[in-house]
Amino acid sequence: MQLFAIYFAGLIFGLGISISGMANPAKTLNFFDIAGGWDASLAVVMATALLVAAIGYRLVLRRPSPVFAPRFQLPTARVIDSKLVLGASLFGVGWGLSGFCPGASLPALGTGRIEVFAFTGALVAGMFSARWLMRISASRAATASA
Repeated sequence: MQLFAIYFAGLIFGLGISISGMANPAKTLNFFDIAGGWDASLAVVMATALLVAAIGYRLVLRRPSPVFAPRFQLPTARVIDSKLVLGASLFGVGWGLSGFCPGASLPALGTGRIEVFAFTGALVAGMFSARWLMRISASRAATASA
């Protein structure tokens, strides 16, 4: 049942991305083009997503625990550190250059366009590179403190 819920949530997300047109990178790039053919539809999609998420969190967190897990796993970090700033910057640069958000790139794979596959490949390579760099950093920190 848990696997069904995961697939169903992904399906709803993918349909929302596709129906809203956010699988089209031109929509995103036009949002960032304030001086040219500015398109506010991304702002509408973000505002709608924020509203749905806020309502969803309010409803879900009233429960004593999640349906498919023993406890909620919510972020506890409250510090803005260099890893967060660097990651957010890379995310923004990648999004602004390509027009693809990582979440929107997955449903867009269904279009078969080569640029979507190139972006998704770069995304996966970036994720593995970040994990590798974090392991190296942790190893050096452990060696330095020993």
